Amino acid sequence: MGRPRAFDEAEVVAAAVSLFADRAYDGISVDDLVAHLGVHRNSLYKVFGSKRGLYLAALRHHLTHQVRPLLAAVRDAPDPAQALTAMLASDDDNLNLLLLAALERAPVDPEVAGEVTETLREFDTTIDAALRGDGTPSALAPTITATLLGLRLRARTSTDHADATALLDLIHKGASHGTDPR
Repeated sequence: MGRPRAFDEAEVVAAAVSLFADRAYDGISVDDLVAHLGVHRNSLYKVFGSKRGLYLAALRHHLTHQVRPLLAAVRDAPDPAQALTAMLASDDDNLNLLLLAALERAPVDPEVAGEVTETLREFDTTIDAALRGDGTPSALAPTITATLLGLRLRARTSTDHADATALLDLIHKGASHGTDPR
């Protein structure tokens, strides 16, 4: 009989989210994971199967515990457009792993692509509902999602959020005046 697991799987997955969000999948080696997570290599492979297995667990954790609650907060806010503006203009790293997964892993990993695609559809519905108020995505919802997440990605590379904030303010003004900003 093997030794009992000496680590909390949920804690390891949560810590892996931060590592992958900071350095991306290809920027992290198994040795990095072992060193930063405090998990023995054999234990990592036994529980997660591979680096990719841990990555998928971390991505799913990120989407479930970080991204979807943000989207729910936007949907449930008294002023969804304002909540959307605040979410996207935030300095929080709460979208970083999603953005990196879309750029780095989704093109080469169908399972990651599925997770990202499903989440982007949720963004489409949430963003369109925040702007139009009816919850039915318009044909332009994917374009708005791509634009807003692109601005979030751009903001990640700079401390100047003026571009993102200016566009979000324009969208918010259009939504609050009952006009379609598109």
